[in-house]
Amino acid sequence: MEYVKGRGAQINTKNRFESREYVLEHFEGIDALPDRDSKTKVLIENSKTVLNKTDSPDLPFGYSLNPYQGCEHGCIYCYARNAHQYWGYSAGLDFEQTIIAKPNAPLILKKHFDNKNYVPDSISLSGNTDCYQPTERKLKITRELLKVFLEYKHPVGIITKNSLVLRDMDILQELAKNGLVHVMISITSLREDLRLMMEPRTATAKNRLKVIEHLTSNGIPAGVMAAPIIPGLNSDEIPELIKAAANSGAAAAGYTLVRLNGSVKDLFHDWLFKNMPDAADKIWNHIAATHGGQVNDNRFGTRMKGEGQIAESIKQLLNLQ
Repeated sequence: MEYVKGRGAQINTKNRFESREYVLEHFEGIDALPDRDSKTKVLIENSKTVLNKTDSPDLPFGYSLNPYQGCEHGCIYCYARNAHQYWGYSAGLDFEQTIIAKPNAPLILKKHFDNKNYVPDSISLSGNTDCYQPTERKLKITRELLKVFLEYKHPVGIITKNSLVLRDMDILQELAKNGLVHVMISITSLREDLRLMMEPRTATAKNRLKVIEHLTSNGIPAGVMAAPIIPGLNSDEIPELIKAAANSGAAAAGYTLVRLNGSVKDLFHDWLFKNMPDAADKIWNHIAATHGGQVNDNRFGTRMKGEGQIAESIKQLLNLQ
């Protein structure tokens, strides 16, 4: 099967919630028939709620808010891929090609804030898919959500890898005047060839560094999220990446180690061995070495940072920066 250019996933993995499906009888029978034209479809969802309570002790926010399900950025390692299965789609190409938008999210957020039982807590845009993915340019749901945060003087955190965030500089500056916003820019690699393979529809690392520079120079607190760190693939870039972000004005830095839960395991394996056949076994084994011999990890406390000598060396390398 030919390589699908401009997409991270190359297959549609089996949806564990579906009892029947069309499949291609190769790659061990796990991949459903993908949409070969690679076009993006946007579906509209009228949500009843938009705030997702976060119970994980590994996360620094109380709620996540995702105006979109699915993400056209196509990052092959994205843990959010698994959530697309709840909507009846595959975590593979479907996740990148079928985007579910929630245009009523700003109205629902207002209702949350107006509810007498609502207790203000930190909210992250987004905890799952990128709130500034390409579809946002047209739909502007994230921009309308920021207006609600400003109206109610409610704090909000943003994490993105898209330079579209600069479009909303006017609202972000007003939020920043009241100490209500911080933005984390996710950068996985400074190597453009790797970025194109791993995150095909994202902004370049060079542009993301410029975003940090623009935000901080306009009084908006910004930092860098080196995520995910993939041992043997991009872990050697940590010093250069953190230095570049600091030189661009980043006031904070964080990181997570890659973990390949659910269908992401099969998707990443397929991508890795197609793109880097000579190094694939080494990278795969390094990932497993940071999660107790498995590439997936659900354990609170270790799933984000890993364990073992490789994970510890990555931690020490980051602490030195």
